[in-house]
Amino acid sequence: MDGFLNLNKPAGLTSHDCVAKVRRLLKLKRVGHGGTLDPAATGVLPIALGRATRLLQFLPGDKAYRATIRFGVKTTTDDLEGEILTAVPVPTLTLEQVEQALPQFQGKIQQIPPSYSAIQVQGKRLYELARAGEAVEAPIRTVEVFQIDVLDWRSGDFPELEVAIACGAGTYIRAIARDLGNFLNSGGTLASLTRTASSGFLLKDSLTLDQLSEQIQQGTFCPILPEFALEHLPAVNLSAPEGKRWCQGQRIRLHPELFPAQACRVRHENGLFLGIGQLVEPEDIQLNDAEVEDSASGNGLILSAQVVLVPEG
Repeated sequence: MDGFLNLNKPAGLTSHDCVAKVRRLLKLKRVGHGGTLDPAATGVLPIALGRATRLLQFLPGDKAYRATIRFGVKTTTDDLEGEILTAVPVPTLTLEQVEQALPQFQGKIQQIPPSYSAIQVQGKRLYELARAGEAVEAPIRTVEVFQIDVLDWRSGDFPELEVAIACGAGTYIRAIARDLGNFLNSGGTLASLTRTASSGFLLKDSLTLDQLSEQIQQGTFCPILPEFALEHLPAVNLSAPEGKRWCQGQRIRLHPELFPAQACRVRHENGLFLGIGQLVEPEDIQLNDAEVEDSASGNGLILSAQVVLVPEG
């Protein structure tokens, strides 16, 4: 079984827990996930099945979330799972003040990941160092936030803001909650988080673990085709002879006007998805004698194999 599962992760499970449960339900050895979700978070967790695990690195990084930020509270983890550091009522904070601050957190911004995160420093995860009591400065990273839309505002001693956030890979919503609170001199922490989209997978199309189990029992579960999540990559169509050679590891020279050098989907002329290739400039690669002979009529980019899903082409 090769393909993807659009899983609706429940609260209380780690992303690794979800992979383990899917592995047991489907009786598969090769299962992986794209884009870690914190245990308290819910929503879209792309799961790769079988040979599709080799495609995870090519998934687009864009994601979307629905988040609730609570003001007046600071915690060790930048969400409500951690120890409360301070809790100071801010009943005078207004939605207008918050809306005036939000543009500071859109576009390409500098962000410090939460101390409890999976970022590696000195060969260890930040959360491992934090749990061991080691004070380590997290590296500042550039991330991109495409849009923040206000969905709701609940005033009170500890007012809450509900927002929809569209962002690029590597963006921590916990850090946005923390930094927005600091910018407003009120403190802030993430109260809840749901991922509504990831790598083209949408929450409305996702399956819960219970729904997955039911479909498996009924024999109706069908994984999402591997190519579905890769439509952001250009497609190269090969003839039957070219497809066979490419699947066997040979590199193919293409017409020069096709594409710039980049990763691409490789398809057989009959529409079958063969895998992921890499387009490179001729001067960046050395062809063997057979490849030179096969490519004598062309002077375009060279197509090499990155991931081959159909060994025989």
